[in-house]
Amino acid sequence: MKLFRAYKLPYVIYNFFQKKSLLHNLPVYKKYGIKKKYYSAVSSEDFKHIESPLNIHDDKDSSVEIPKNPKFKDLEKSIGDSLLSWSKDGYCILNKFFSSQEIDSYNHEVESLIENKTVKFKNGDRIMFAIHHSERLKSAGQNKKLLQALDLLLGKKVELFQSINFIEGSQQRTHSDSIHMTTFPYGNIIAVWVAMEDIGPNCGPLHYYPGSHKLPYVMNVDYGNTGSKYKLGQKTYGDYENYIETLVKKHRLKKEIFQAKKGDVFIWHANLLHGGEKVIDEKSTRKSMVFHYYAKDAICFHEITQRPTLKRFSI
Repeated sequence: MKLFRAYKLPYVIYNFFQKKSLLHNLPVYKKYGIKKKYYSAVSSEDFKHIESPLNIHDDKDSSVEIPKNPKFKDLEKSIGDSLLSWSKDGYCILNKFFSSQEIDSYNHEVESLIENKTVKFKNGDRIMFAIHHSERLKSAGQNKKLLQALDLLLGKKVELFQSINFIEGSQQRTHSDSIHMTTFPYGNIIAVWVAMEDIGPNCGPLHYYPGSHKLPYVMNVDYGNTGSKYKLGQKTYGDYENYIETLVKKHRLKKEIFQAKKGDVFIWHANLLHGGEKVIDEKSTRKSMVFHYYAKDAICFHEITQRPTLKRFSI
């Protein structure tokens, strides 16, 4: 199976039969003069001859620009104020965004999905795309106030793509989401992390590096994983994580840890370096829910496997 996954052709064949879920890239390919079929392999190498336009708050200061947007005045003051440091920090925190009652209902929904075997854990620690099975969880990701904030941060409309639910701490090493869910132009994905309970220092809380979103995006070529016309790169994901670790040390980035309260929301930039701390108390939980959103006008793909993103539009 591992050998099978080393080649691009099996993915291309699979993609051929997923036309409805892959047509979203074609108009944007055309916009940037990229000649590709909907099912073709795609990676950052396809765009290396094109300058990637910056999103407004990667180019201009969010503390100045966001208040100019007419929609800013529609936000609650506490939410609006939290968005202003986006350009500088690459993240923002919405304290107690979801009520305790709302979080309890989401936790109950997740427990029911697990008990009914509607969803399964992937890689032993996460539930993928629970929003495809639950209107309640989907409604959390499509919360009107939340979407308004995300649209302001990216300076464009976003659409919910993916959800991930965790029961325990991920302990995932530091990474950028843009190696997994990549866009062209770069930076057109945004993430939301929801604390489903109070999260202390012993249960593997989220860590992040403020300002790290300003570093160049790390793509396959940066850690020698480009591959060839027919084969994917041979480096492991561990090789990518090791490369990120060298960047953290080189740039002397300062790590911060988010000890969240139930209902808190952490929003991060496409290129913010983040991960999960080591779980000290093995009996502890770290219930959390993550949503990822793509900007509507971006080419969407997965850099490591060089696959165009399958979008399920029924959610």
